[in-house]
Amino acid sequence: MSSFAAPTHLLPLTPSTASRRSKFSTTTAVASRLPSPNSIIQCNLPSLASSQNPKPSKSPHSFLNSVISSKSIALSAASCILFHIASPVLSGNDSIFNFSGGGAGGNGGGGGGGGGGGSSGGPGGNFWRFFSPAAVAKDDDPQQEWDSHGLPASIVVQLNKLSGFKKYKVSDILFFDRRRGSTVGTEDSFFEMVSLRPGGVYTKAQLQKELETLATCGMFEKVDLETKTNPDGTINITIPFLESTWQSADKFRCINVGLMQQTKPIEMDPDMTEKERLEFYRSQEKDYRRRIDRSRPCLLPPSVQREILQMLRDQGKVSARLLQRIRDRVQQWYHENGYACAQVVNFGNLNTKEVVCEVVEGDITQLVIQFQDKLGNVCEGNTQFPVIKRELPKPLRQGQVFNIEAGKQALRNINSLSLFSNIEVNPRPDEKNEGGIIVEIKLKELEQKSAEVSSEWSIVPGRAGRPTLATIQPGGTVSFEHRNINGLNRSLLGSVTTSNFLNPQDDLAFKLEYVHPYVDGVYNPRNRTFRASCFNSRKLSPVFTGGPGIEEVPPIWVDRAGMKANFTENFTRQSKFTYGLVMEEITTRDESSHISANGQRVLPSGGVSADGPPTTLSGTGVDRMAFLQANITRDNTKFLNGAIVGDRNVFQVDQGLGIGSKFPFFNRHQLTVTRFLQLNDVEEGAGKPLPSVLVLHGHYGGCVGDLPSYDAFTLGGPYSVRGYNMGELGAARNILELAAELRIPIKNTHAYVFAEHGNDLGSSKDVKGNPTEVYRRMGQGSSYGVGMKLGLVRAEYAVDHNSGTGSVFFRFGERF
Repeated sequence: MSSFAAPTHLLPLTPSTASRRSKFSTTTAVASRLPSPNSIIQCNLPSLASSQNPKPSKSPHSFLNSVISSKSIALSAASCILFHIASPVLSGNDSIFNFSGGGAGGNGGGGGGGGGGGSSGGPGGNFWRFFSPAAVAKDDDPQQEWDSHGLPASIVVQLNKLSGFKKYKVSDILFFDRRRGSTVGTEDSFFEMVSLRPGGVYTKAQLQKELETLATCGMFEKVDLETKTNPDGTINITIPFLESTWQSADKFRCINVGLMQQTKPIEMDPDMTEKERLEFYRSQEKDYRRRIDRSRPCLLPPSVQREILQMLRDQGKVSARLLQRIRDRVQQWYHENGYACAQVVNFGNLNTKEVVCEVVEGDITQLVIQFQDKLGNVCEGNTQFPVIKRELPKPLRQGQVFNIEAGKQALRNINSLSLFSNIEVNPRPDEKNEGGIIVEIKLKELEQKSAEVSSEWSIVPGRAGRPTLATIQPGGTVSFEHRNINGLNRSLLGSVTTSNFLNPQDDLAFKLEYVHPYVDGVYNPRNRTFRASCFNSRKLSPVFTGGPGIEEVPPIWVDRAGMKANFTENFTRQSKFTYGLVMEEITTRDESSHISANGQRVLPSGGVSADGPPTTLSGTGVDRMAFLQANITRDNTKFLNGAIVGDRNVFQVDQGLGIGSKFPFFNRHQLTVTRFLQLNDVEEGAGKPLPSVLVLHGHYGGCVGDLPSYDAFTLGGPYSVRGYNMGELGAARNILELAAELRIPIKNTHAYVFAEHGNDLGSSKDVKGNPTEVYRRMGQGSSYGVGMKLGLVRAEYAVDHNSGTGSVFFRFGERF
């Protein structure tokens, strides 16, 4: 039986040995503590992208792999170990980051150069080299031809007795711990080191190389390789070993060695005298101390470092398995917190009371922005770089450590510009700065000029609650947009809308708007956007609507034409403040498009009377006014597996200036508070179930001063109190609306139950002409019902609590 023992004195590797070893591994091996240009930590992101046609990533989960080899051995007091790393960077089917790793290595230079000489802790030792499970020799293909051993079954055969001309098929591989007296399972970290695999085909020379590699890796005081024959002509391999150990440690330090200059390996002359060896050791130790002093503190929090320190104290002697557990715990914290490019590359000072953990964290060395054409070729873009750079979060800038969440945030921020059809954020290794990360942002710009036509037909509930087609006349919108003027995200937008393309002059509406972001300059952190628009719109007034039991009330249409200019300032991504000036002319018309100064009602005789409440403040049917308008919004909602959770608050104020018809001076204010309360914890990710959500909603509106009827607050409708038509409950100066909705997930959508209440707080009578009383409305009302979300449509059955009748409604969009 062949066996090797790791000596307690220095065992330099000859060039031939190193050469054989590099051929044995299919992954690049380097003799350095830091990653080399050919084996740097790789964090490639082929699919961190936002696209109009996103495609799911088909890449398997990747690993950060590091294969370490050494060409030099050093020291006693500052021993050093280098690890193979095989931890998934990101798991879950919804992963949008795919990281694939190359090798990382370490060298014998510096005070951390040599592995300890086993439990003896003697001078010198070897580096540890851990092989990736994927690093299997080409001859290991299980489909290759192989030779039967030709020996009796169930006998132990010494390695040197195997034939050098045969290819042996391995059925099983076992590690046997001599100290524990038992075999270790395949989940044991020692299996990471061996490149042999069950079912593989190997020659005698390959098995001898494998044993030599294990014996010189520094992990074992002693290691053997035994073969046992099987009746089917294959062999089983057993690897008995004694695990290396070092003296106990009571200190732990984690350092970031990313971007540090790679130290070259220094081979020790085997003909050195004892005095020369001691001088060599002292020199190596001083170099390693200087290396530690030049390093930066790592991001590992003190709580995790205390946890690892407790592991060291509980274990007693430092062992190979303990260091692997420490490595796994350190990397677990980094990967759980989004630092997917971080990996442990080295342990130093193993023969002292302090264990030093060296981490390459993935420092960002460069940020590259590229524009691509439709074919994916690099081209010159129209958008100016500062527009994009101001959207990048600070953790994604040069000098920071790359973090997945920062990449996702950058993706969302850039996407919010609405300038690009496809966005990719890809980190890749920096070949000029070892351990560094270059973040590439690839962008495909949308066409600057666009136009579109959309058509629509209206569906409304009939008297029995059944949906009916409001009109067979096609309506719709023609719109155009010229975006990203001068590359500064300025835009000019226009739209023309009508409910009847066949006769558009009846209700033609238009809007022309100019948007100018970065008012204070693109380099100024203050984020203000200027908007100026002119408009003409026509809407049916819900103020002049009949209550239950009232014959149909002739409609009053409200035309608004004017100009509006405002500034929007974003305090944070969740909070914005808008303030500006509105000047408009308001005209009220009947269904024949004639100016109507008063509301109409149907007489018992069937005639129409125009002696209803006044429609305007001036009493002529035409008002002109100017007022200031401001609102502040704080929106902390987010989508969790497609369901909205969080909270939203909106406060708006309209302040009349006393300019216009009858010198209107008023203050109109509204407060809306909505809470989306998540009732159960769910795993976040694509295809995961939706959470149950309780929605609580409140809306208050009030007015002081002059109030024209068309600006009164109305109660009833799909966005007020469901189960009623628009304005069916009343029109008032002050209103209060309360709503609650419980959403229950069903497959990929949700069903819900709701209850709502609206109240005019007794202020209906204060509206000019009291349209609530004239049209016999209640002034308050409640409803309850059930519904289900079907794509963009809400299908609801709501019960009108005032009359006790129910109706079916189909609505587009969200209620809250």
